[in-house]
Amino acid sequence: MVFHYKGSEDITNSVSLLISILIRYPEVAKINYDPDKHNLNFTFIHSGIISDQELYQLKDNILSSIEMYNILEGKTPEVVKLDYNITDNLTMIEILRDVDTLVQEEIALMVELFRQYIKNSLITDDNESLVDEDLVIQEELIEHMLESIKNKSENKRLYAFRDEGRVLVFNK
Repeated sequence: MVFHYKGSEDITNSVSLLISILIRYPEVAKINYDPDKHNLNFTFIHSGIISDQELYQLKDNILSSIEMYNILEGKTPEVVKLDYNITDNLTMIEILRDVDTLVQEEIALMVELFRQYIKNSLITDDNESLVDEDLVIQEELIEHMLESIKNKSENKRLYAFRDEGRVLVFNK
């Protein structure tokens, strides 16, 4: 895939990052990039309404796992927040993370935690056409793009989501 934008390479790196995350992790329903705050907001969708008790337990388990991962890596994240929104018969769960301390392995951990805790109720897109080699390439791209946007100032808010098997990216 090749992207052409009027603007800097930074926009292309940001767009590539969001696309790579959505391609590699079909469990991520949408992702937003806020360049002013330098944050990524990951959204996962549970196909149903999660009770307050289950949400509290999910939040505690995921945040403590992310905290432990960062302690083991010797990092102190600036932003790690989990929030949710219930709409119709769906629960949208969002994790907000600062880009400066985020790495690809932590994204993989977040996704795996959702797979374990939500199991069959986690709405995912089909990426069965990707072979292991493609998945590794996407992981390498994610790591490279994260590193490239950490030290660059960008001014475009980006919003990416899935729609009928496609990944769409918009500039807010």
